[in-house]
Amino acid sequence: MNNLIYVLNGPNLNLLGTREPEIYGTTTLDDIAGMLEDRARELGFEIEMRQTNHEGMLVDWLHEAQAEGARAVLLNAAAYTHTSIALLDAIKAIRTPVIEVHLSDPKTREPFRHLSYVGMAAAMTVEGHGADSYRIALEAVASGQV
Repeated sequence: MNNLIYVLNGPNLNLLGTREPEIYGTTTLDDIAGMLEDRARELGFEIEMRQTNHEGMLVDWLHEAQAEGARAVLLNAAAYTHTSIALLDAIKAIRTPVIEVHLSDPKTREPFRHLSYVGMAAAMTVEGHGADSYRIALEAVASGQV
């Protein structure tokens, strides 16, 4: 297994920084990528940061992460967290550990966000820490928690 960590982001996360800043803050996805790249380098890891608005692309990237021998996947599936049995099945189908990541805490939001299909198969969930949720998940991989 290599030191590559996939960081996969789902729908509407390309709008971070301007989308509902009262919930998601003003940090952009590019800001998060820069912070993660710096921290990953310090920890001896490399990240592959991607974003898509398409569910099937996330499934393909999960398969790719395993094929590439990635150490782990940090997955912010966004709204697909609560709707995608396809993502649940993809996570269950691969051996690469997946950490579910959320900027906000879905359990404190609308009731439909309380169900996480991703969380049913994820090795760990980090939520409610804003952009730091990604860093916390990265550090969990580096420390061997997953």
